[in-house]
Amino acid sequence: MLQYAYFQEILPMRKLLVLLFFVVLAFATLGSTSSGFSWSNLAFARNTATPTPTPTLIPTPTPEPPRLDITQKSVETLGPLEKLLKEQKLGGIWPFNPVKYAIRSSVASGVPANTIVLLLLLPIVAFVIAFTRNVIGIRGFGIFLPAALSVVFVATGPVVGIGLFLVIVIVSTAMRMILRKLKVKLQYLPRMAFILWAVVLGVLGVLFLAPILKFSDLANVSIFAVLFLVLLAEDFTRVQLGKSVKTAMNLTFETLLLSLISFLFLTFQPLQRYVLLNPEISLLVVACADLLLGKYTGLRVMEFYRFRKLIKN
Repeated sequence: MLQYAYFQEILPMRKLLVLLFFVVLAFATLGSTSSGFSWSNLAFARNTATPTPTPTLIPTPTPEPPRLDITQKSVETLGPLEKLLKEQKLGGIWPFNPVKYAIRSSVASGVPANTIVLLLLLPIVAFVIAFTRNVIGIRGFGIFLPAALSVVFVATGPVVGIGLFLVIVIVSTAMRMILRKLKVKLQYLPRMAFILWAVVLGVLGVLFLAPILKFSDLANVSIFAVLFLVLLAEDFTRVQLGKSVKTAMNLTFETLLLSLISFLFLTFQPLQRYVLLNPEISLLVVACADLLLGKYTGLRVMEFYRFRKLIKN
């Protein structure tokens, strides 16, 4: 009974303490959440009928950015080739201007005019290489290798292009001679892969020397041109197989000569403008010239010089 009476006296006190604790907690929460609350404001609110307004911060207006006037025409920068296309006046699309309209549609959709000019000049370059082979007598490594080298010369410049090509020729020839000297017998594809490995090391060595030599043209060379030159090592090595070193060196010199001649045609600006403005005529003339060149069966110019004594007799 005494214990029961003791709990009856203690429980009201505990309830009162818990109630006071929650009241204090409520006031503390209210003070932390309301920015304008204070005990002085609470006392002032009891004595006055109208509560004082809480001061509010007025945000400073931020200046708006100037409005873009879309009615104003933007200044368009056109390249020289695109400007030529824009200034040329065309007639109907058929029957004389279908390629012209196709070129303008491609340029308008984002195709670079330089790419179109290069593609239009490639048949002319191929005809020049075939003409020098069949009529003049400059052989070279076929028709694809000089044409590809001329495109690389356009991308890298003739000095850098010739330098990288000579590095590829020297490394591939030296590696082929080393394998032959050491009597290392490899099948064709593994041998070409090993020669390509050596060529890549040689080209990397030249590129690593560019900062030391302070040669900006070599440091800024396009990666696609370098890869293209490296891949040409396979064609060069394949042509070299079964030929003597002297014959290979003569073919290399003639290939460089053909590539430089083709490079001159690719960078000749009047020719660039003509094939861009008159693609139908240039394509038709080159096709007819190829057919006529294929019918030529006479002696070459260099053969006249080679057999000059026999011709005199």
